[in-house]
Amino acid sequence: MNAHDSAPRVVVGVDGSPSSHAALRWALRHATLIGGVVDAVGAWEPPSHIGWSAPVVDNSFDREVAEKRFADELDRVLGDRVLGEGRTVEVRRTMVMGDPSDVLLNASRGAELLVVGSHGRSGFSRALLGSVSTRVTQHATCPVVVARAH
Repeated sequence: MNAHDSAPRVVVGVDGSPSSHAALRWALRHATLIGGVVDAVGAWEPPSHIGWSAPVVDNSFDREVAEKRFADELDRVLGDRVLGEGRTVEVRRTMVMGDPSDVLLNASRGAELLVVGSHGRSGFSRALLGSVSTRVTQHATCPVVVARAH
């Protein structure tokens, strides 16, 4: 058992959008304040799961591409804050195949907090949340923070 096994978990959804970058930064700051760890969670779905009809492709290829993009996004946002020696927050990375809402709801069970981004829109619809953020705010078993890019 390591020291972080009992630390509060802050789960954050990462999808590569500017709002998920803001959510990741928010989760990192919050985890620093509460002495917690950050579970950065990404979800991927093969094209066949979202109704795209194409020749059968090796799912392991899709997963490799998704994991590479996920790792690149985390590295770009976190930079030296995670890789540097003065790091105070552990960031654990998880990529799961499935619907993003379901993946985040499952990952957040027992967490202190779930942080997601809200895809920004223009005009009147700016007040609306994205489908994933709407679903997790309605069904999560922990508090949820919805971060905007700006």
